[in-house]
Amino acid sequence: MRTLKLHFPDEALSTLDTYLKQTKEARVFRRAQAVREVVKGQRLQTVSDALHFTYSALRKWVHRFAHQGVQGLVDRPRPGRPAKVTCALATHLDRLVDEDPLQHGALHSQWSCQELATVLARQTGVQLSRESVREVLKKKDVSYSRPTGRLAPKPAELAWASLELAALEYQARRGEIILLYEDETILWRFALPRAGWWRKAQRCRLPTRPLSQSQIKRDESLKRQGWVRYRSWSRVTSGVLLSVIGAVQYGTSKVFSKIVPHFDAQELRQYIHQVMATFGKTEKEVVMVVDRSGIHRAHKLASTLAHWHGKFRFHMLPAHCGHHLNPIEGFWRVMKDTIGAGRCFSDLQQLYQRTRQVLMAHQERPIYAFHW
Repeated sequence: MRTLKLHFPDEALSTLDTYLKQTKEARVFRRAQAVREVVKGQRLQTVSDALHFTYSALRKWVHRFAHQGVQGLVDRPRPGRPAKVTCALATHLDRLVDEDPLQHGALHSQWSCQELATVLARQTGVQLSRESVREVLKKKDVSYSRPTGRLAPKPAELAWASLELAALEYQARRGEIILLYEDETILWRFALPRAGWWRKAQRCRLPTRPLSQSQIKRDESLKRQGWVRYRSWSRVTSGVLLSVIGAVQYGTSKVFSKIVPHFDAQELRQYIHQVMATFGKTEKEVVMVVDRSGIHRAHKLASTLAHWHGKFRFHMLPAHCGHHLNPIEGFWRVMKDTIGAGRCFSDLQQLYQRTRQVLMAHQERPIYAFHW
């Protein structure tokens, strides 16, 4: 066994320490780690036994590091067929994922690996398999996941709607109108998971949506039948969710709400009459900002709007702008967390009582601060 006689520069240890923090390849990391031990003064045989290197391989990497630096620890180009997926092709594929599949003749509105391979072959002439496309997407940090259900509004419509709301808010500040931001939300009987303090030996299990879809449909149909027939909460014995219609007044942050078993045009008509019973005597026009859901454009509302003509009107927001421009959306999040986080209600009546309690408590001590 020949003695290793090599001269390492003074900064060899610091160079290897920096390289160990930067490299991402496992094989290169092990080589740099082994060479570092040799540079520190360990014998080749000791390092090869400790790190499970062969003596000849370790000697080779130490020689490469002494003559070429850290670049000598990287694998040299190997002979063989060049890779199909070049950097330019991977960049093109990464850019293609962000485009609309329907514009490229795909059959679906979401990309699949096979459709990406087909479009890529048509545009570049390079035939790739589904697995090759999948590997490229994984390296580009593109994951196969379910998209969220919220759509982004058009920037021009969002900007124009913001200007219209600013004009309405200016009128409300001058006392010319009463401005309300209205929306609806759904509350479930089941618990909302939230971080909290629990015993270490116990694993807390919360009943979050324990029913099947068929059970939910059955309970909701029974609730709807009981409510339509008697229109009384005391008759509602089944159901898993209820709806809350609410509006916040601009400037005062008062929330005017109505709890209903389910949301339809009839309930919205009664809610409008409830709002006008509060503001009808002020002799000011009430402007209610609403989204473009079908319930706000229902034909059943025509008689109610005609009845309050000149005193009440809707101001429709553009499509998909509600989450950006309606301040009551933040109140819904805080209200749901206050009502149902960490608890499950045995029946709908208990959920109704708790929701009513939280909404009434907000009027005395606000649980959410509106910023106008």
